Amino acid sequence: MTGRFATLSFERDIAAPVSTLWQAWTAPAARAIWAPPAPGVTVEFLEADTRVGGREVSICRAEGQPDIRVESGWLDLQPLRRSVNYEVVSDAGEAEADSAALVTADFMDKGPSSRLVVTVQLSSLAQDMEAGYRQGYGAGLANLSGVAERTMVLQRLIKAPRAMVWGAWMNPETLPQWWGPDGFSCRTQRIDLRAGGEWVFDMIAADGTVFPNHHRYGEVRPEYRLGYTLHWGENGPKHADAWALFEDVGGATQVTLGMVFSTAKEFSDAKEFGAVELGQQTLAKLARFIGAD
Repeated sequence: MTGRFATLSFERDIAAPVSTLWQAWTAPAARAIWAPPAPGVTVEFLEADTRVGGREVSICRAEGQPDIRVESGWLDLQPLRRSVNYEVVSDAGEAEADSAALVTADFMDKGPSSRLVVTVQLSSLAQDMEAGYRQGYGAGLANLSGVAERTMVLQRLIKAPRAMVWGAWMNPETLPQWWGPDGFSCRTQRIDLRAGGEWVFDMIAADGTVFPNHHRYGEVRPEYRLGYTLHWGENGPKHADAWALFEDVGGATQVTLGMVFSTAKEFSDAKEFGAVELGQQTLAKLARFIGAD
């Protein structure tokens, strides 16, 4: 079998800060949104460990087409600067790979915007995959641009061990006690903080205004990351895909809360409503709750 080799380059200017772009590039919840190369295609992550040495396994599905399995491994992660990963593509259920590639992504800070340069060193194994890679990465990066531009990222360093922070977040008794901005309280209808679980609750403002909420939990990786969707009230329309990442920083915990809003308008409305400031108040309440303010 003769290998076919190609080096492909893609460049994109993105109207989002490099810190937001980095989260959109690395967070599985965001990757599942922008990775599909065409309408009607879905990407499901079976495994996702976004750390050096970690592995991703995803299935790409399109009606009437064989499922495609993609295995990736993170070789280098320099936050806000560069990521390097390998990528092996095969038909799901088949032992032989169709292609293998080394993917290098360089991130450039341009103030309120950023620039992404992706280099793919491709080896087509079973067939010539160059055209498919050009189409797939071109479409994916176009999608990434739109996703990054409607992604909101909040971060706070909490001076407490990761196990303590995770425990306060993922305990059904404690989460409602601190969740929400200053002056808000939670009224829970039901809560099940497991993969496949949900939290149906009302956020109640100081003036008594009620905001119905419904969180549906997908990925839950203890003391590392959780992914969930936000809905307008019980079984209402989804308005964001979200994740929370917990990273150890010298005994303290860096909490990253990310949200990809379903539309640009919802992102804009949330910013105008003060979602960034209100979200930071929520993380500050978490810190105070565990005595790490």
